[in-house]
Amino acid sequence: MLDKQTGRNVRMVELDVKIGTADLYDYMLMHTYNSTAGIMGTAFGAVLILLALGTGRWPFIILGLILILYLPWTLLLRSRRQVLRNPSFQKPLHYVLDEEGITISQGEDSVQYPWTEVYKAVSTSRSIIVYTSKINATIFPKPQMEDKRTDVIAMISTHLPTEKVKIRN
Repeated sequence: MLDKQTGRNVRMVELDVKIGTADLYDYMLMHTYNSTAGIMGTAFGAVLILLALGTGRWPFIILGLILILYLPWTLLLRSRRQVLRNPSFQKPLHYVLDEEGITISQGEDSVQYPWTEVYKAVSTSRSIIVYTSKINATIFPKPQMEDKRTDVIAMISTHLPTEKVKIRN
């Protein structure tokens, strides 16, 4: 496969990634705020704040702030707890992206996701996230990708349909 940006031939990309609290939190925020529940909760909180400002009923502002701030706070606590308690976050994950798909291994355990089973790929300012289902994803934190970011993006973009790739570099 020829990378359009660098002109290099890329057949396989390997990298090791250790998912930390900030990486998981970034994924949870993106996933939650792109869901109907996340959007509705934030919108309702904003409406309550506007209602409080318009009517002078200050309890509404408190309820609105609780609705807006509750979700990110609980996601932060959940991501911290999950990173501390889940053994798979204690050691780095080894990723291999090749013509077949994405292989993730850690110690003796290994799982492969063929490109045909990948749901979509998106990016945040912090990560590239490859969904292997509607709720499960592989997280590639950009700071840990170093010089392989372009190759990872090229590999994903080559093997997924354009409508499934929403990655900003």
